[in-house]
Amino acid sequence: MMINYLKPERILLKAHREFTEKWIQEKIKADPKILGLGNLVLLQEERIQPSGGRLDLLLQDADTKRRYEVELQLGAVDEAHIIRTVEYWDIERRRYPQYDHCAVLIAEDVTSRFLNVISLFNGAIPLIAIQMQAFKVGEHTTLIFTTVMDELSRGLVEEDEAATSTDRSYWESKFGKAKIAIADELLHIVHEFDPALKLKYNKFYIGLSKDDRPYNFVTFVPQKNSFLFEPRIPQSEELDKKFSEQGLDTGYDKLWHRYSVRLSQDDVNKHKEFLREMMRPAFEIQKN
Repeated sequence: MMINYLKPERILLKAHREFTEKWIQEKIKADPKILGLGNLVLLQEERIQPSGGRLDLLLQDADTKRRYEVELQLGAVDEAHIIRTVEYWDIERRRYPQYDHCAVLIAEDVTSRFLNVISLFNGAIPLIAIQMQAFKVGEHTTLIFTTVMDELSRGLVEEDEAATSTDRSYWESKFGKAKIAIADELLHIVHEFDPALKLKYNKFYIGLSKDDRPYNFVTFVPQKNSFLFEPRIPQSEELDKKFSEQGLDTGYDKLWHRYSVRLSQDDVNKHKEFLREMMRPAFEIQKN
């Protein structure tokens, strides 16, 4: 079989008269998924900021509702655009704290010098750097977006379990056998998904393990007056409504991407089917 090959020709956008920043915005608007950040939809372009500037693009994940504050730059990245990206991200997260926010800087050339600078911010700010390149292939022009620095992946709790491992007696001595027995009841539900899972006792929570390895799609935290049930699932308005309808005291930890539900023994008895319903998607996410 004969394979036709055509060498692409690199287009330097900043030096080109026709391919403007506005042209790039239109292409992203038409299909935000080309950024490679997930199932994104456009919320607004040129969003006016209280500081007087304009955010190039505000995108939102259709599934998780997470928002992405996107700044575009032709040519090599510079200090002004880095600061602007962080500033607009900070403004948006303060104005709308009910959403999880991530800053995105897109530039034609992310140099090693500024990549180092951006990585310093990334230790405290969810920040993604994307390098975009334009190519001419025959009579066609295409854009390629490459993530050169992803959001910092923070270590999961289970990665530190070796230093915090303990045993059942540790928890029973603090809160009594009856309180820890709630974890046993929830483990019975967990066994419907995978009977090989076991309780794993740590100093700050009770997790799960399989084949002596952490498997924490849900964690439990016994407390003096309650018992925290924490399934690791993405937050959504639909789930928030379900928890509210059950009358459960619920919050969401955006850092660890999990719900935190305050339970009593009566709650476990009354809402066992609902708790099963919340653990199932968490288990599927962990499994996949």
